Order: sequence, then structure tokens, then C-alpha cells
Amino acid sequence: MIRQRVHHGLPRQLGGALARFALLAVFAVFALFATGSAWSQVRPSGSVVLTISGAGVPREAQFDMAMLAALPQHSFTTRTPWYPSARKFTGPLLRDVLGAAAAQGKEIEAIAINDYKVNIPIEDAQQRNLIVARLLDDKPMSLRDKGPLFIIYPFDSDESLRNSVYYSRAAWQLKALRVK
Repeated sequence: MIRQRVHHGLPRQLGGALARFALLAVFAVFALFATGSAWSQVRPSGSVVLTISGAGVPREAQFDMAMLAALPQHSFTTRTPWYPSARKFTGPLLRDVLGAAAAQGKEIEAIAINDYKVNIPIEDAQQRNLIVARLLDDKPMSLRDKGPLFIIYPFDSDESLRNSVYYSRAAWQLKALRVK
């Protein structure tokens, strides 16, 4: 009689290999975003919530919420003129979003759903931790809460930001960025 040896560790090894493969796939997608070459290979699978066009962008870049969530996330709590108390904002840094689209320029025109437009110097995105907020107090933002996306400055981190110039640059209900 021939005895067959059953290797009980194979499923565990295979599961570990699949987990490592999945982790590598996530890192590969992030690397594509970080290098700005994602737009030739990654397409939104959900509804497009942000479009980036203009200087340096090889073709119009489109983001859905999952793509924005895949970028490194940052949070801060700050007071604003639009809410009665300090609120927590979470999302990718504006500079990371622009980098994912390979955008280069001197100025960003932020465009809201209601067609409000404001120009933001690119230096603001490079030198300050502006967030393209997708969460307010750890919850997705509705249109009523100035969502689904809100470019927000860390107003409480620097008193010089607490004035009408910077308040006007905080674009809520953001739908597009044009880089000039």
C-alpha cells in the first residue's frame, strides 16, 4: 500500500502568497498614482467626483472616491467661518492629488459644483498642508455639508491663514481643478 502524505500547510502557504500578491498589487497601484502615470492604466470604477486638466496633465485626469481614498490620507481639526465649532477634515493632500495627475503649473483654478471659481497659487499646495477633504468628522460629506470634496486650509495651524484671502480659497463642493 502506498501512503500519500497530505501537506496541510499548503493552503496556508497559498493564502499567505495571495495576501502578499494583493499587498504588492496595492503598492503597485499607489506607485502608479505617485509617479503620475496612473492615468494611462487606472480608470475610475465609480462615479467621477474630481477632474484635473491643464498644465502638465497628459490628458484629463479623473478621480472617483476610491482613487482619492487610495492616496495617503491626512487629517486635521480646524475652525472655519462656515461651522460653529472646530471640525475634523480628512483626505489626501492637494499636492498629492496634483502629483497623481502629473500636474505642473503656477496656479490652480478650483471649480465648484455651483460653478464658483477661485484661483489658488500652486505654492499654497506645495508649502501648506491643504487637504482635498472627503470626510468631515470621519464621515463622507453630503452636498449640504459642503461635500463631497472640500479644499481646506489648516486655518488653526497658522494665524496668518485666518483671513478673507485664504477663506475664499477654501473651495467646497469641488468638482474640477484646472492647472495653469
